[in-house]
Amino acid sequence: MPYLFTSESVSEGHPDKIADQISDALLDNFLAFDPESKVACETLVTTGQVVLAGEVKSDTYLDVQTIAREVINKIGYTKGEYQFSGDSCGVISLIHEQSQDINQGVDRATKEEQGAGDQGMMFGYATKETENYMPLALDISHKILQVLADLRREGKEISYLRPDAKAQVTIEYSDENVPQRIDTIVVSTQHDAFDEDDAMLAKIKKDIIEILIPRVKEQLPAYVQALFTNGITYHINPTGKFVIGGPHGDAGLTGRKIIVDTYGGKGAHGGGAFSGKDPSKVDRSAAYAARHAAKNLVAAGVADEILVQVSYAIGVVEPTSIFVDTYSTAKVDLSDGAIAKKVAELFDMRPFAIEERLKLRNPIYLETAAYGHMGKTPQTVTKVYESPYNGRIEKEVELFTWEKLDQVDAVKAAFDI
Repeated sequence: MPYLFTSESVSEGHPDKIADQISDALLDNFLAFDPESKVACETLVTTGQVVLAGEVKSDTYLDVQTIAREVINKIGYTKGEYQFSGDSCGVISLIHEQSQDINQGVDRATKEEQGAGDQGMMFGYATKETENYMPLALDISHKILQVLADLRREGKEISYLRPDAKAQVTIEYSDENVPQRIDTIVVSTQHDAFDEDDAMLAKIKKDIIEILIPRVKEQLPAYVQALFTNGITYHINPTGKFVIGGPHGDAGLTGRKIIVDTYGGKGAHGGGAFSGKDPSKVDRSAAYAARHAAKNLVAAGVADEILVQVSYAIGVVEPTSIFVDTYSTAKVDLSDGAIAKKVAELFDMRPFAIEERLKLRNPIYLETAAYGHMGKTPQTVTKVYESPYNGRIEKEVELFTWEKLDQVDAVKAAFDI
């Protein structure tokens, strides 16, 4: 019988996402000035305070306070009434040097022999239900909040928005796992104070349904727009007013939105967070490599839906396993185990090979830290970094290389498609 599936997203102003963006901004600055940097940077944000902690091995030195403040201001926390502002918050740095015990398992005589930075398992997932091979409920949730942020920055059609927000989308699927309609949309958005609560709630609900949702629909293909029927149940700020938000409302920590960052509950997750970690940490690099493999496999026609798992032992070069689940959607006459064997032949999952293939030792990570690490469009951009200690550097980098469909022909050849 038909079933419902739900995914959520959070805005760039959500406390946990502020922390992720600060951690990845620090990582980008380290990599910009020293591409061989080893970084594991954690961030805590709360009322009026930012705490930076973690381990770094690098030849460069950063003004971490200024970097954190710039990220906070860019997100939109610039007013004293938010009780958290980039210009006025305290920034405490407790970052120290990386453990030599960990480093000895990663650095080797040749880069090709580089060991995994930790043990663990990572997953990549792809599905044909959207053009970017992402789960539909998550894709719509991300777009709702991206458009909401656009409206906030424009300040015209909706002038009272503040940076913190969450969205959730529930979709009804058929027995054949095909989306039939959107059942429920939940949006909770921080806002300025109103004189009268009931009038406030009515206006916010009206603006979300009549201004935000049509803008979101415009960005979606026709087959997805058709899922927006008059029967959608909307829950807009269901707890009432939402004036106190951001780090003043809840503390935020790096790495607490791992499902938002990946597939919205579809597929699987190994438990490792991404932000603040350089690519020697397979929590991040191997998750990107697994997504790259899964997406190219689905795009090549191996299956309509694929989950790829890869696992590692700390300090060991070769992965301990590669697993594939096609959810019985395979279009080739091979078992999932046989498909996994071909995946191991097609995609070199050694840590250094992943870094090289996906160009991960570049400052490309701040852009991943809000609205998902997967499903975005690959692009080449020029980024500029300035430091009182290192001067100015300008670098052309490729963003979201793991989203490139650059292995489709090789996959088709390997599977005789």
